[in-house]
Amino acid sequence: MTKSNKDLSIELRDQLIKTLKTRFEQNMHRHQTIEWANVQTKLETNTSKLWSLHEMELTGGEPDVVAYNKETDEYTFSDCCKESPKGRRSVCYDRAALESRKKHKPANCAIDMAASMGIELLTEEQYRKLQEIEKFDTKTSSWVLTPDNIRKLGGGIFCDRRYDTVFTYHNGAESYYASRGFRGWLKI
Repeated sequence: MTKSNKDLSIELRDQLIKTLKTRFEQNMHRHQTIEWANVQTKLETNTSKLWSLHEMELTGGEPDVVAYNKETDEYTFSDCCKESPKGRRSVCYDRAALESRKKHKPANCAIDMAASMGIELLTEEQYRKLQEIEKFDTKTSSWVLTPDNIRKLGGGIFCDRRYDTVFTYHNGAESYYASRGFRGWLKI
């Protein structure tokens, strides 16, 4: 890292771009109509977003391109690790849930972690679209963005894939488990 907390050194930038390119080329089924050269140009001209991708990588997310919006000329990166990112597990849903716990508090919460990384939690719809690309979370689960009406009642929602089906569940937002984390996304 350089002087600015969210600037990567040239060496780290180059290393990250190399890692992303390798992952991109090894997983063409995720982005069959997208050219790496165009993605790399976007990355090189949006270096502030590289910091967030680096954070996704550091926490085990294995970010990759999963969509391109021609109208806005934006690429969407999402966590594509097979199971919920290891560095983002054992967290409750949000700050209110974290503060409500009297005992055995987790170290952090999904919403705060995502914000600090400069990414957003997947919505249930985004999670289901990701699952159309390939099978994820067959042994773990991931918090997804919870609608306000559910959160106001103390709940949080999460998803996983079991029996070749994507399920959405509910839990108290203050709950946390070693096998539950969260997946994020970032537009560039």
